[in-house]
Amino acid sequence: MIDLLKTYWPHILAGVSLITGGIAAAHAAMTKEDVRAATGWVGVIILSPILGALIYLVAGINRIRHAALATRRGARRSLLSEADTHVLGREDIAELFGRQFMALNRLGDTITRFFMTTGNSIELLATGDAAYAEICRAIDEAEQSIVVESYIFDRDRIGLRVADRLIAAFKRGVDVRVLIDAVGARYSTPSIIGHFEEAGVPVDAFNGNVIKGLRLPYANLRTHRKIIVIDGKVGFTGGMNIREGFAGEFAGSNFSRDTHFKLTGPVVRDLQTVALEDWHFASGEKPDFPSPNGINPSEPTSPRYIRVVSSGPDAGLETNHKMLLGAFSIARSTVRIMSPYFLPDRELISAMVTAARRGVEIDILIPQDNNLKLVDRAMSAQFDQLLRYGCRIWRVGGTFNHSKLLTIDGTWSYVGTSNLDPRSLRLNFEVDLEILDWEFAAEIERLADEAMRKATEVTLDSWRARPFALRLLEKLVWLGSPYL
Repeated sequence: MIDLLKTYWPHILAGVSLITGGIAAAHAAMTKEDVRAATGWVGVIILSPILGALIYLVAGINRIRHAALATRRGARRSLLSEADTHVLGREDIAELFGRQFMALNRLGDTITRFFMTTGNSIELLATGDAAYAEICRAIDEAEQSIVVESYIFDRDRIGLRVADRLIAAFKRGVDVRVLIDAVGARYSTPSIIGHFEEAGVPVDAFNGNVIKGLRLPYANLRTHRKIIVIDGKVGFTGGMNIREGFAGEFAGSNFSRDTHFKLTGPVVRDLQTVALEDWHFASGEKPDFPSPNGINPSEPTSPRYIRVVSSGPDAGLETNHKMLLGAFSIARSTVRIMSPYFLPDRELISAMVTAARRGVEIDILIPQDNNLKLVDRAMSAQFDQLLRYGCRIWRVGGTFNHSKLLTIDGTWSYVGTSNLDPRSLRLNFEVDLEILDWEFAAEIERLADEAMRKATEVTLDSWRARPFALRLLEKLVWLGSPYL
């Protein structure tokens, strides 16, 4: 046998390479929906015999998607009967808001797991001081259950304030679960996870083995969601992490700005569903939290029509991307976008440019001073693609604004955790809210108007007038934007 191997090892190696490469290439071609990703992986596999197949096995197969599907199979079906009394019919939408938004609602019904429901309330919390105060108050009033999911939960003065209230709730008998992203948990050292563990509170890290260095291929797949649900009745979500940099109380006048939202009504059930599914994925446990049947809708005299949009590298891949494409395609008069990290792909740029050419006024507001300098360089490299066709870009001065807000025609709003960048649109687990309500859209537009008053418009001439070396540097950074 040894003599045989010595004689024919090149042939055996070639055969192994051919078989493993063929299987890996076939898997990539059959499972990757993006032709660029499929082509790239097939190229790596072919050009690097055996090694390419091994790299694909480690980094190319989305095992999170397979595992998450197991936890979510049948979830939509189980919610249907419970949602019927609050689901907003398409004809109702057409009568109230016009047929363009009926079409957008139909899109949402086909690409998301949840329905748009009536009887919700939503309160905008425009600062960290306001948001953390409301969250702490709700935790103190909890009677049955609390689920928390956050990308960053720092062990600083704000983080410990929230954590100690969660610990106090746990000690008085409230069922508490805390899920923090494994990467986000390391933004502060030591991690807040240890503080919960010492108190006996059930806590876990999303993709937790990343901390131990055992699942590095998945360190790029993070939960960017921020969800807190109290007793299945009151929910919080938005762009705000739990850290003192967002609170004027501790950061002073230089605190980072963001927007968070307090919700009641049937939409809270769907937020809780998302958070508990993520907890199940991370820990393997299915907590027995309050039934959605116990949720009381808000007063029907002031309804808010809201849908939860969950997305991520599992069954919800690119759901947020598809919602945005649909929204830009039905816009008739105005689009307002506020995003700290604005790196849309070619499809979204084409949708915005096409809308602008139809006569839609598109205003894009991004911070003047970004906390991620490389991302800011990559963002600037794309400006000409939008400015040439009538989109307006505004650089907003003042303290850094982390808000993710979008409105269409003063009627439809999209808010939550998603940035308009490759990470949010393909790699992160995100949660957003789709809202049909004139008053709420007016609130978002008011925030945009305030930001525009202290903003500087970026014109195509001013963009082109910058030094060639700077523009070249931005383009080079832009080439790496999918990995920023």
